[in-house]
Amino acid sequence: MGQENFKQMRKAMVVSQLRTTDVSDPRVIAAMSHVAREDFVPAAQRSFAYADRGVHISQGRTLNPPLATGRLLNMAHATKDDTVLVVGAATGYTAAVLAQLAGNVVAVEQDAKLAAIAAKNLAEFDNIRVESGKHADGWNQAAPYSVIVIDGLVEEIPQLLVDQLTPDGRMVAAVMKDGVSRLALGRTADGHIGYQYFADCGASPLPGLEKEKSFTF
Repeated sequence: MGQENFKQMRKAMVVSQLRTTDVSDPRVIAAMSHVAREDFVPAAQRSFAYADRGVHISQGRTLNPPLATGRLLNMAHATKDDTVLVVGAATGYTAAVLAQLAGNVVAVEQDAKLAAIAAKNLAEFDNIRVESGKHADGWNQAAPYSVIVIDGLVEEIPQLLVDQLTPDGRMVAAVMKDGVSRLALGRTADGHIGYQYFADCGASPLPGLEKEKSFTF
């Protein structure tokens, strides 16, 4: 498939998926219009790069759908004054988009093979660091962050990640709540965080942020 076709698919994604579903920040739209998502998926999946669903990238992992990522970034309001942590770097797509919006980006990925792919894909960016580590641990070495983007569907957000935010920081994620994938914006104040659920939206599961299983006897 030629580059012109991918450009048309990217334009269609912006028009039909983002602009019609409250992705209103012109900076987010411009960044997602600029970054070639097809460069961040395996060759066999490139024709699905802009589909309104997750794209398979490795065993048990799919790239978050463009709509979910776009809506999260729209609410994150990242600017050049922000240092952003991406939890779930995957192949590096969301970090590449955020590099257009934020001053500095740290992307952590617990799958070592994906972390290596992300580092290769993002090598040209001078404001992105890719680190290999557990998603639930974040990356405390570069904390605090004014924004944390959890790029996938999780069961819970651990306090360890909240603790890596600045006192007025923002957290965005898709959270499984009452059996529904709900996009959430969290804001910190006085050492606590409060969440606003702003949309129901399908997202790709992100491993490592599951609830602890309880046992009954």
